[in-house]
Amino acid sequence: MAVKRVPSDMDVVTAARQRIKNVFSNGVPVYLSFSGGKDSIVLADLVYKLIQAGEIDASLLTVLFIDEEAIFDCIEATTKMWRKRFLLAGAKFQWWCIEVKHFSCLNELSSDETFVCWDRRKRDVWVRQPPPFAIRNHPQLRPRVDNYQSFLPRVTGDGIMITGVRAAESIQRLQYMAALNMGAKGITGTNTIYPIYDWRTTDVWLYLRDQRMEVPEVYLQMYQVGVNRNQLRVSQFFSVDTVPVLVHLGEYDPNLMERVLRREPNAYLAVMYWDSEMFHRTTKKRRELEGEDKKDYRALLKDMLLIHPGDFFNTPHKKDVAKQYRKLFIRMDGMARPRDYRKMYEGLVAGDPKLRTLRAIYQDISCAYAAYAKNFRKGGEANG
Repeated sequence: MAVKRVPSDMDVVTAARQRIKNVFSNGVPVYLSFSGGKDSIVLADLVYKLIQAGEIDASLLTVLFIDEEAIFDCIEATTKMWRKRFLLAGAKFQWWCIEVKHFSCLNELSSDETFVCWDRRKRDVWVRQPPPFAIRNHPQLRPRVDNYQSFLPRVTGDGIMITGVRAAESIQRLQYMAALNMGAKGITGTNTIYPIYDWRTTDVWLYLRDQRMEVPEVYLQMYQVGVNRNQLRVSQFFSVDTVPVLVHLGEYDPNLMERVLRREPNAYLAVMYWDSEMFHRTTKKRRELEGEDKKDYRALLKDMLLIHPGDFFNTPHKKDVAKQYRKLFIRMDGMARPRDYRKMYEGLVAGDPKLRTLRAIYQDISCAYAAYAKNFRKGGEANG
């Protein structure tokens, strides 16, 4: 069973600092993944202050920022500030503006499921212009084919990557990190360390407050329009887990929303159809809009995955995702509950490019079935 936090006399800040020092003690290159969001700012500040204190060697450090083009202007400004700090401290800072692809949940209705950052064919509608110091290409990059997860290991293979990913962000991340702690190989096979993996969201905000740190103003803007503090995430706008920012973007930054719509016309779908199965929503508003749910999700899945898959999955990516869902459906059929079939169906409809929803469903069914079997055995022993 995955456990988020182990009781210890050491607080999370001290533990994170020690993990960072352990990484640098190896004497190999260290790569810090920076996004401009709250978690990466915390990790950057921990590293920066250890450099200032003379406890780690800045010459070993390279900070990596993958500029995804469709980002908030304040994230760009924040990243420029941190770039200056690290360069003055003696570290290297690489700002990448390259043609890498992302899965776009806004294009589910078409055969084009990708958003290519800095697409040379759409230069006239770029959301932003790249800074003059940005890296625009690399011999080991396959433009328009690679995503940044597949590209970065080619340029960081000689060292250790540290990133601000936290287990509390999602059950999938918790399960993955629990597997790492039990000795499993990383999914990507990369040498990646997560110094703040056990921080809660409250730990992050408390650190930012106590250290009097400047954070991108978009966090306050999102909170003011009603975004839950646990959902305050900033990234490029078109992936399935970050598209919620588009719902209110027009309220607090209409200029940016206009640029986003020019770049990706389907962005309006998030505003119009947010509370629907298209975005895997389970809100009260959706229930009010759609009325009583009488769908037979098991029958719908059977039709999609086993009887007429060609009618629903018409691209290589969709076929690959459907293949994994088909395995889950066959393996768990009979064990799954009605709500599990619904989650499978809506995962396929909304898109599940990284199979995060699928893994969560598998975990949920397995745990529920294990609990049922345990109670059944206890009942049998009592009757015996």
